[in-house]
Amino acid sequence: MTILDKIIERKKEEVASAQSKMHLDHLKDSALFRRKTISLKESVKNKNGIIAEFKRQSPSKGIINNTVEPLEVISAYENFGASGISILTDRDFFGGDLTDIVNVREQITIPILRKDFMIDEYQFYEAKSIGADVVLLIASCLSPDQVQEFTDLAHELKMEVLLEIHTEDELKHFNSKIDLVGINNRNLKDFKVDLQHSVQLKNQLPKGVLSVAESGIYSLEDFRFLKEKGFDSFLMGEYFMKNTNPAKAFEEFASQILNNN
Repeated sequence: MTILDKIIERKKEEVASAQSKMHLDHLKDSALFRRKTISLKESVKNKNGIIAEFKRQSPSKGIINNTVEPLEVISAYENFGASGISILTDRDFFGGDLTDIVNVREQITIPILRKDFMIDEYQFYEAKSIGADVVLLIASCLSPDQVQEFTDLAHELKMEVLLEIHTEDELKHFNSKIDLVGINNRNLKDFKVDLQHSVQLKNQLPKGVLSVAESGIYSLEDFRFLKEKGFDSFLMGEYFMKNTNPAKAFEEFASQILNNN
């Protein structure tokens, strides 16, 4: 059983538990459920293209940074030009929590991606109720039919969809309603990083689709390489979070990008 298999099995248990504790109607009654969402598609076109991530830990790296507060880091991400924010909400494997989004949503004005393993309709209503603007659909966890169904549901809830793929076969999960396609530079099964593989996949996407390079961007050189190859956006977390001061790390990186344009 791969780590991804273990995560999905645990996620099924989490969703069942959440449903037993909070009815769908209660989620729909929340104040954040009624807020107008913000477009990540538009934001990546108008800012530096970075979707800056708040992530405490991961299965491959263990604890990355569990001492900083979400609002302090995320506010800096916004102040220094991030196009959007990605927040991990998986608790057991990534140390996240739904409240990490709730606690910052009213304090920032750029879109928030709920990054989690979305396998059930309930999670989409949950995402809307905590203030998410975008949801992640991971192709390796879903069938093409599920991606279509979940994309329609997200749009019905006025949220955008970021579809994550890693293999050529997963290109079959793409449909014309998908808002952005993320190509994971890291294989979720063995966690190896291959930027060139991601470029090859990007070149097979339909023209005009917004592409997001995800994971494994460890340097300014990696960023420049992917940008030169035509990626529109870059989801980066560990690069900043591994520092004792992620906010300062992002400020310096954003400044370097600005100075090299």
